[in-house]
Amino acid sequence: MSRMLLLAQGDAAPNAGPPANPLLQMAPMLAMFVVLFYLIVLRPQQREQQQRRDMLSGLKKNDKVVTIGGIIGTIVEFSGDGSRVTLKVDDGTRIKFTRSSLQGPYDEKSESENSGNS
Repeated sequence: MSRMLLLAQGDAAPNAGPPANPLLQMAPMLAMFVVLFYLIVLRPQQREQQQRRDMLSGLKKNDKVVTIGGIIGTIVEFSGDGSRVTLKVDDGTRIKFTRSSLQGPYDEKSESENSGNS
């Protein structure tokens, strides 16, 4: 009987050593999440910022633009360093804005289509 007990308690499997570090096991999954975050969130945001910078740098005198606040005007002049823009809103009315406060070129065609729908 004691022989049976000893046989039953024999080595079932060789000892594999100390358990692996859980951080090392999570590293590939964490790396995948970082890559996905970059591809889904950061890269498109960088692309949009670059398009906006290109659009703002492409503005020139006499372009009709709309500000973020909805003011529509024509570019009359740029400051020396190009960071500020003076818009002619109406006859005798000129307002200075920072270039970053411009939303973009004003498209009269799309505005008339939008007002016709309401």
